Amino acid sequence: MRVNFTVNGRQQEADDVWEGESLLYVLRERMGLPGSKNACEQGECGSCTVRLDGVPVCSCLVAAGQVEGREVVTVEGLADYAAHREDAHPGGGCASGACGVSLDAAQRWRSKPGDGLTGEQTALSPVQQAFIDAGAVQCGFCTPGLLVAADELLERNAEPSDADIREALSGNLCRCTGYEKILDAVRLAAARQDRHGLQEGAV
Repeated sequence: MRVNFTVNGRQQEADDVWEGESLLYVLRERMGLPGSKNACEQGECGSCTVRLDGVPVCSCLVAAGQVEGREVVTVEGLADYAAHREDAHPGGGCASGACGVSLDAAQRWRSKPGDGLTGEQTALSPVQQAFIDAGAVQCGFCTPGLLVAADELLERNAEPSDADIREALSGNLCRCTGYEKILDAVRLAAARQDRHGLQEGAV
């Protein structure tokens, strides 16, 4: 079958998709987006987390046919997605599923050549930069899923408590760390986001 959907703001078409093929397979093998990792293939580790119409999902559990006409954001598109939020919703964020569900909305923040489609973007999203600054990246295998989950959390909750952060990331496993640096990174991203909002409000 043929599947048409939006990936990181661009219309994409996958041909000859078989019934049991996962969204994860299509993203990695057909579209050249290896950021979402193939680990457990059972929805247990969170390494393949993407946003589907704004909601974090394990792409290994989503049949490719289910994304027909829908919007997917992968870790490669986080910087573009963050820029879209800043442009379209200054001082706020997109409510989950409220932005880009329609093709018209997605076209307002489409990726440019050499950025979110391939992961070779020139800028990072705030949460990506916070993970680097806090030293939350070790082997990196779990990082894409954690970034997508953390980005969604900070979009809907600008001032998350530690309990909120732990709950949002509870579906993402990391075998390298005790998670403290990861929590630090999300706290840092939230603090920077809050500070940026205060500065904009003062202008």
